[in-house]
Amino acid sequence: MISTPQAKAPLYQHVADDMRREIEGGRFQPGSQVPTEGALCEQYRVSRITIRRALELLANEGLLKREQGRGTFVAEGRVDHSLIRMTDFIEDMADAGLVPSSTLLEWVDQEADEEIAGVLRLQPGARVSRLERMRSANDQPIAVDVTYMPLRFSRLLDRERLDTTTIYGQLEADYGIPITSGSFIIEADIASPRIAEQLLVPVGSPVLVIRRTSFTSNDEAIYFQVRAYRADRVRFRAQLHREHLTQAGRMTEFVPDFHGLD
Repeated sequence: MISTPQAKAPLYQHVADDMRREIEGGRFQPGSQVPTEGALCEQYRVSRITIRRALELLANEGLLKREQGRGTFVAEGRVDHSLIRMTDFIEDMADAGLVPSSTLLEWVDQEADEEIAGVLRLQPGARVSRLERMRSANDQPIAVDVTYMPLRFSRLLDRERLDTTTIYGQLEADYGIPITSGSFIIEADIASPRIAEQLLVPVGSPVLVIRRTSFTSNDEAIYFQVRAYRADRVRFRAQLHREHLTQAGRMTEFVPDFHGLD
């Protein structure tokens, strides 16, 4: 039963709050099915409309996943990524308490087009390696990425170990090549037929696309990577601090980059 009848929030909000506590408390495990609408109506002694609004609210929060013809299920937890330090895939998954794995889908050497050459600071037509990998958490696909690397770095990699190690890990541990900085662009997109098939989601599902360039010492580009995450499995967090005054005593200005809105 709902324990706060005197609160001013609508009834469906109380139902959602109670179900949220049960999910977060572990009564319903990720992937498990929640009771039917009819069962929830009896449990909370409310109408079906109220239950549907509560379920919709929790689905919008990413806690539930409603599947047509099957029912409502507890969604897999989201992986939190920090934007204030450079990490690799294995570190991200370990921080989330998940077991990471990778599958190398393709490795080819090709000529860099103008865009790739520009990002990697190479001459157009320079040879680069193109690596496509499936990235999984607890044996479930969570992302797929394509990485472009100058040959002098890609030739150092052990292909057989890329299922359990990362590019960062191999270069730093095996060759003492540190990853010192990087740049990120994060965009929303929809899953193409190929991406949807790889990530086991419907075509047109939302994905988060991360375009990352990583650098070693002397500001030399190690790789340019485009990674598509399932949007229901990942989110990014950043703790920001506002600097009020410059040395000249003026307010510091921040200009956001609204890509594609001009």
